[in-house]
Amino acid sequence: MKVQSTSPIVVVANRLPFCLGTNPETGQLVRKQCAGGLVTAVAPVVVETQGLWVGWSGLHLEDNNVAIPEADPNDQTPTAGLKSNQVLPVNVPKKLFDDYYNGCCNATFWPLFHSMPDRATFQADKWDAYRQMNAEFARLTVEAVKRLSETHPGEVPLVWLHDYHMMLAANTIREKCDELNLPIKMAFFLHIPFPSWDIVRLFPWDDELLQGILGCDSIGFHIEDYCLNFIDCCQRRLGCRVDRQQMLVEHNSRTVSINPLPISIPYERFVQLAEKAPQVVKNNLHEQLLLAVDRLDYTKGLVHRIKAFETLLQKHPEQIEHVTFLQVAVPSRTDVKEYQELKEELDQIIGRINGRFSTPNWSPIRYIYGCVSQDQLAAFYRDASVAVVTPLRDGMNLVAKEFVACQTGEPGVLILSPFAGAGTSMHEALHVNPYETNEFADTIYRALTMPKDERELRMKLLRRREREYDVNFWLRSFLKTVDCLNDDNKSMAPGRLLPMREEDFSEFLGLYVTESSRLALLMDYDGTLAPIAPHPDLAQMPTETRRVLERLAHMPDVNIAIISGRSLENVKSMVGIEGITYAGNHGFEILHPDGTMFMHPIPHEYEVQLEALKQRLEEICIDGAWVESKGTGITFHYREVTGDRVADITARAQQMFKEIGITIHQSHCAYEARPPVTWNKGRASIYILRTLFGLDWCDRVSTIFAGDDKTDEDAMKALQGMAVTFRVTRSQNLRTAAMHRLPSTDAVLTMLKWIERRLGSRVPICNGQRSRTASVSSNGNRSPPRSPSTPHIRSRANSNSEPNKQMMTINDKIYHQYIAKRASPPRSSSTSPPHSPTRSTM
Repeated sequence: MKVQSTSPIVVVANRLPFCLGTNPETGQLVRKQCAGGLVTAVAPVVVETQGLWVGWSGLHLEDNNVAIPEADPNDQTPTAGLKSNQVLPVNVPKKLFDDYYNGCCNATFWPLFHSMPDRATFQADKWDAYRQMNAEFARLTVEAVKRLSETHPGEVPLVWLHDYHMMLAANTIREKCDELNLPIKMAFFLHIPFPSWDIVRLFPWDDELLQGILGCDSIGFHIEDYCLNFIDCCQRRLGCRVDRQQMLVEHNSRTVSINPLPISIPYERFVQLAEKAPQVVKNNLHEQLLLAVDRLDYTKGLVHRIKAFETLLQKHPEQIEHVTFLQVAVPSRTDVKEYQELKEELDQIIGRINGRFSTPNWSPIRYIYGCVSQDQLAAFYRDASVAVVTPLRDGMNLVAKEFVACQTGEPGVLILSPFAGAGTSMHEALHVNPYETNEFADTIYRALTMPKDERELRMKLLRRREREYDVNFWLRSFLKTVDCLNDDNKSMAPGRLLPMREEDFSEFLGLYVTESSRLALLMDYDGTLAPIAPHPDLAQMPTETRRVLERLAHMPDVNIAIISGRSLENVKSMVGIEGITYAGNHGFEILHPDGTMFMHPIPHEYEVQLEALKQRLEEICIDGAWVESKGTGITFHYREVTGDRVADITARAQQMFKEIGITIHQSHCAYEARPPVTWNKGRASIYILRTLFGLDWCDRVSTIFAGDDKTDEDAMKALQGMAVTFRVTRSQNLRTAAMHRLPSTDAVLTMLKWIERRLGSRVPICNGQRSRTASVSSNGNRSPPRSPSTPHIRSRANSNSEPNKQMMTINDKIYHQYIAKRASPPRSSSTSPPHSPTRSTM
């Protein structure tokens, strides 16, 4: 049944659906067929919807304007109807393409995603080439969307990105289309496995990679295991909120659906090929044929398979002259040393086995190193007694499905590795671990001697499933996930995560913050407690947030600190809650509730430079730009500058910073000047915790930190392993040291409400000690903490008096003693989450 899409499709893949070659007689470019299930399934839909295909032509052309040839009039392939104006070829320098394709895709992602990290290489220049190539694919994709917006007004194009070559293109496409006000839907499908978190984390730029994939609306993998691996990575590396049951990930204020979409084959086409193909393998009536068809690749397990066949002949010599192993190995990456060595090893093993077991009229292994036609392949499948599909790791492996489709005569047996995606659904195959050589040999023997009635039953069930779940079923399933299937049955709209609720924080904090916890709550102000506003004076904390903070501040054993880039007096006036710690200028000034004040010393030379910079910047306080003085620093704000003036004003400001000799610190639409000393929010956080709770604070206090910008990352890094950290980010793809991401200041309020409810079960008793209602955590830390090294008096009566100013600092040696705790694993607890900090019980 023909599959129809309600949206014109832009397919973005590494290769075009056909190859370009040169006619030796005319010297002109001609199309050559590219076999593959993707082309067979998707190309007709692109043709029907008058969509477009973006990909590399296979040639490095000097002229970017060379016309793509039309299809031959006699062409009967699925791409015959794809006109040249429906193709956007990618043409880049050979060196760039080689670094991207061989240096990154094949040398890094291929082995890594197949769970063979020892074969992977990680090179920054190759990763940069990958970025550049994805940017070029994205540029052409945006051009394709522009075309479709003109030819299909009122319709929303569907951009479909394919495979590990295109994992960074989505965000660029989305950003450019948003700028041009072009609505799109975007999906991604990975044709290889997606590995577990412990493998993905080896990639140095894993956060950028994951966020690149999450730029799409729908993401497809072959099987559910790969989906769950991806969801796990998003939660553990990016701190995204996820729903494993519905397979949803929340990122940048969007809900991304993750879908298991097992790809398949054009079943009926292979049946027809098998029925028409002439016999190509001549065997005697008593000889059975073992068949294996693979690309010559280290993931396919060719050597393991040949060794298992050798073991079979050793254990069952009666099979000599009664079974032949036909191995078809399609050449791949012949210029790569690793593949050359694999071929050499395979040649030697096959030669040794043939030399050992051959008789005058028989050789155990027939070895074809080269390509075979579709007709030949169908004949091999049809006439084989046993197909051996035993990769060490494979995304799906369509050879198993093709073999089943072509079994139109005497039923054969399929031997399948559980490490192929096909193994999750083809239950009637004989499953074998390719690493278990003896078991492998026994499984081959079982297949060769299986009774006919069992073979018929197994093959009948296999063929029925593959007939029903063919490549068109896969395509329909995909179109349903993006709500683009033109079908009488209304497709289900993709699911969405509900707005963040208090219950969500039970997962983040439930085993870390208990009713018996002593809690330290450290938070930024702008963008965390108060929404970002056009002017700092307009950034008001919501009334409900203020009330919850006030109630928390009055709770026993809850200590709150607000650490802001604002001046100390400003942040104190904006928050206006007594009994908490305030830190201004990114922690250069700290005021405790008891009036004790810390001020980090500042070099005199910097103060002179700062005054000069302030005077210079006031010269360009035009068109909405203005300077904010913070005592130890200044901030040049350009948030209110109109778009056409931003570039000029910021360039002049940058030049002034450079001429004065002060380093620029980028903030939200602002440039900050800070003292040139080794002090930041991270060190300030450690100092606050030390003075409030003593040197061993991390053993006795549950600490939570929440912030929204780059300056807060210093605290997240400093507290790593000793606190639960949150990064508030709405629509930025960024790298963060935080454990979790929150979409907005509303989510911060929800977190505060959860904490209030969690700790609200405490009730006082007559002896002045606390009592708590019974709970699952009632056996937690009940011992009162030791007195901190610095007196901590939560006095509100004297909060308006002049603070007791003290000049204090913390040297590098002491600071690194605190940070060294990160190097030691946290004390374990049977109930602690694997990625949450733990506390000892005093």
